[in-house]
This record gives sequence, C-alpha cells and structure tokens, in this order.
Amino acid sequence: MQNQVPHTRDVRMHGFTQRSEVGAVFEWIDEHATRLDGESISLDEAAGRTLVTEVIAPMNVPGFDRAAMDGYALRGAETAGASEYNPLSFPVLGQAMPGQPFAGHIPPNAAVRIMTGAPVPEGVDAVVPAEYATESAGQIVITRPVAPGQHVGHCGEDIREGSVALSAGRRLRAQDVGLVASLGLDQLTVVRRPRVRILVTGNEVKMPGLPKSQYQVYVANSYMLRGLVARDGGLLEAPYRLGDDPDKIRDALLVPGADVILVSGGSSVGREDYAPQLIAELGELAIHGVAMRPSSPAGVGRIGETLVFLLPGNPVSSYVCGFLFLVPLIRALSGLASIHHVRETALLGRDLAANDQREDYLRARLEVREDGALIAMPVNQQDSSLLGNLAAARALLIRPPFAPAAAKGASIELLRLPE
Repeated sequence: MQNQVPHTRDVRMHGFTQRSEVGAVFEWIDEHATRLDGESISLDEAAGRTLVTEVIAPMNVPGFDRAAMDGYALRGAETAGASEYNPLSFPVLGQAMPGQPFAGHIPPNAAVRIMTGAPVPEGVDAVVPAEYATESAGQIVITRPVAPGQHVGHCGEDIREGSVALSAGRRLRAQDVGLVASLGLDQLTVVRRPRVRILVTGNEVKMPGLPKSQYQVYVANSYMLRGLVARDGGLLEAPYRLGDDPDKIRDALLVPGADVILVSGGSSVGREDYAPQLIAELGELAIHGVAMRPSSPAGVGRIGETLVFLLPGNPVSSYVCGFLFLVPLIRALSGLASIHHVRETALLGRDLAANDQREDYLRARLEVREDGALIAMPVNQQDSSLLGNLAAARALLIRPPFAPAAAKGASIELLRLPE
C-alpha cells in the first residue's frame, strides 16, 4: 500500500511530520470495506438495496396468452383479404375481460370482444384493434387483416419460468422491484445496510434552533454527513454530541453495533484533538494526515470490526473528506459493483497558480458554453470554513501534487458533487 504508515505518535501541538497520499486512503478502503452480510426484507423496502442472491422466476410472465389491445379476438388467417373494398363480417359470441376469460368454444369465422390484458380464448390467435372494426347488431365488420399472433402477448414472452430474472449484486431500481412483484415474490435477500454512527466533538458547537453565544458556532457537519450517508443507503444512528471530553469520546467509540464511526472534528493537532490517540489506543490508527487540501487532518482506522473515519472540524473539509472517502466506503459495504467516483474533464474558466505538494480539490461552478464545452470556474475563496462557496459549487476540480500553473482554457479533471 503506497505511502501508508501507521501513526501512533501524539501530534497534538506538534503537527504532522508526514502525510499519506490520497491514494493510500482509497487503497485502505478497498482492502477493509468488504460487503456486509445479507438480510431478508419485504418488497416494500427493496428499492435501492443490493441483491445477495439471484432471483429465479417461479412462473412465466405473462402466465397466459393475453390481448395487447382492446378489440376483437379471432383467427388471423380468416381476416386475409379484408379491406375498404372487401369488408369481412364476423359474429361476436361474447367477451373476455381481464381476470374474466371467455368460456366456450369459438367456431371458425367468429370473434370475441376482448379488452387489453384479458386471456385470449383457446382456438383464436389474433386481435383486431377496436379502431379497425365496427360492431353492430352482434356482428363486426373489419377492413384490415391481422396476422396470426398479432396484438397478442404470449405466455412467457417477458420472463420464462426457471430463468434468472435478476442477477446477484444488482442494485434494485424501481422497475426491478416491479418485476419481482410481477413474479409474486414478496421477500428478497439483500445486503444489510451499513450502520453509521456520527460523533460530534467540540465544546464550541451548538445545535441549530438553540441560542448560542457570539463565539460559538452551529454544527453543520453532522447534517452534511447524514445526507451523504443516507444517499448511498447507510443506516444512521442518532448523532452523539460529546464536546471535547475524551472519556465520552472513548465510550462512544466502544458502543457496539456500528459498522462505521465518523468522528466529526477533533482530528487535527490541537490540544483537545483527542480522537486520533483514542483510536490508536483502542484499535488501529492506520492513516492520520493526508496530503490533500482541504481535509489534510483526516484519518482512518479500525476498532475491532468497526471502521473509523476522522473528519476535520471545518465544514468544507468535513464534506470533501466525506464525499471522497465515505461515499465509496458506504457503497462497498452495501455491495455495489462500482464504488469509486467517476472523473470528468472540463475547461478551466480562469488561470490557476502552480500547486504545492498536496493534492487540491477546488470548489467550482459549472456552465456549458454555446459550443457544448463544459467550463469549470473555481470559486474565488477556497477557505475550508466557507460553506456558502461549497453550496454554490457543483464540482471539485482535481489538481495533483506539484501541478504546474494552468491557463484559462486548459483541460482539468473534476468530480461532480451530488445534486
């Protein structure tokens, strides 16, 4: 694993002597985030979940030959030659409705009135649409022929009994759930949703809706993280508000039941940034300090089987770290086949200076030029405490370490932010 060194040294009030590369965090996620076990759920809860086992069709769909149009069921061969100049007439012997088949024998050169979805009576093999037939006094007159099998949905035409209707590993969309329902199944085995705990640290933070002093701030990080977790199927516990009390942080880290713990704040080198040393003491602190901007005080580790993420306290840093690392983590735990972000290319809307040793993720607005080119305009202020700029941004521009100066119009890679 590239440039990944376990950090157990207390960096409070000392700073980082080295930082791991961004790629090392992704490698750690790939190594440790294995798909969770399965659980059986009702079909009502299935949308968005990932199948553990393939769905085998227990029946044909449709289960019988059925009308695909409102009209008249008859033998297609008997309509040959019908036209405006040679209308053909057939007696109507009754009707077939959805769930109410026509009972009886249909002799040659006769028809049955039929509605869409109704069973096609035995012996006939086509449906003349209602607009091509005129019914009067128990007879229809048709002026167009229909071929045998025309406007008829055949048994098993959609899904054959015993076939694989849905493959394992598929994330269920609304139409997939509809397909399962059409097979009469009401339970599915899916990957269990990752249970995520958020620990909010910091004596200075207050919950929205409560009064605060001039020098306190309202907590935003936990709300942003909840949105990212829920978007990809994570199951959230109620956030823990712990202040900067190391005993409370330790206790919250040790409460059983979470697959992932997110520590919001307290991850840097300040005197009251206790979380990194606590994780090292209770389990393994695999990475602490990442060569990226924002979010450099980020870290990852484990306590038993629980994966722990250190997220910086500055709100933009917390969001960028969560977006980059938490999203693929939740996807991997949820069993999705493709877990990493998709990079796109755009043209810079203004000049950028050369980069230093850290990988930059710049907030940017996006616009499409008249010629169809995608233009990325970095916001003017990239300070990690400015949430207004993050809310205005639609993408993060990626600048590798030591990237040279880039001129307006140059190509640059980006990650789109969730809408």
